[in-house]
Amino acid sequence: MKNNKLRLLIAGDKTRFIHLKHLITELGKIGIESKLIYDLEFIDKFFEMNIKKKIDRNKNFREMLNEFNPDAVLLDRISKIGKKVIEQNIPLLILLRGNLWEESSWAKKTIYKSRIKKLALAKNERLIDFCLKKSSIILPISKYLENEVEKRYPEKNIQLFSADGRIPEEWFSITGKKLKHPSVGLLQGLNIWGKSKELLTLKNVLKELPHVTFYLAGDGIYRNEIIPQLENFKNFIWLKNLRYPEEVKEFFSEIDIFLFLSGMEGLGQTIIEALLMKKPTIATNVGGIPELIRDNESGLLVKNGDDKKIIEYITKFLNDSIFAREMAETGYNMMKQNYSWKTIADNLLVILKKNGYVE
Repeated sequence: MKNNKLRLLIAGDKTRFIHLKHLITELGKIGIESKLIYDLEFIDKFFEMNIKKKIDRNKNFREMLNEFNPDAVLLDRISKIGKKVIEQNIPLLILLRGNLWEESSWAKKTIYKSRIKKLALAKNERLIDFCLKKSSIILPISKYLENEVEKRYPEKNIQLFSADGRIPEEWFSITGKKLKHPSVGLLQGLNIWGKSKELLTLKNVLKELPHVTFYLAGDGIYRNEIIPQLENFKNFIWLKNLRYPEEVKEFFSEIDIFLFLSGMEGLGQTIIEALLMKKPTIATNVGGIPELIRDNESGLLVKNGDDKKIIEYITKFLNDSIFAREMAETGYNMMKQNYSWKTIADNLLVILKKNGYVE
């Protein structure tokens, strides 16, 4: 870069626009001009047969690039737009949010059984490998993911970038859902079996704590493998998907304890939100989660499948309100300091300066 005015094109999923817009606002304050686009508007489906649509998408993408003239492109998720950026010789920065290799492995074992789905998965794996190899910088959001990338692409420029920011002042208690108490809340998707299967650990917890009501918010393709087993217990209630962020804030406002059970996790966005809502939190000690929760300081960590510890920790929080409140307060302060959008933008600027994109 010749000057400090970097133009950064950010491409991602529309469901993340609510967060990425905050990042763009903070980047603007420190001299980085950004443009946000929905990646699927400019790329074809894997088996796209409509030639006119393909031509139009390519034309629209070239026109958008010519108009904005980005100095670099940041992908919030890997998609075919990465290949197009590489073909245009524009530096590509890839934000790595999850263990793509583990996720792909679980997909092969569970839902990707048909020949067409296997072909699509294999094609996606080749795309991921191509984009990562050709990228200028890979930005894993946790040290756990940083290690996973280094094992597979040791020659690449890999920079840790915890990109999951929030505006702390927006996460405050509001009146909404009327839940039974004492209550334990869980908020997570059901789309990756390697993550979701850990929820089945709840069965013995539900049995041993009949006076506690457990609320699970979230949905996904594995609902039928999980929800019916948990609904056998009277103290389990499935809330399906909640409207974000209003109903999510209502949910956090009402629950007494937040519980996050996952078999694998890049970092854990809902943990950030729960701690910003000052909820005493228990989570599995996997992936990037221990980078958010310091055990017995800002929350409590349990090993995979350790239902006895979950029961012990829930009981501890419920019986010792001072302990629960102090731990939640510590968690809040840590999230406020490390995961505000201002902090995230400042960290990205450091990376861009270090790699010569900004003077």
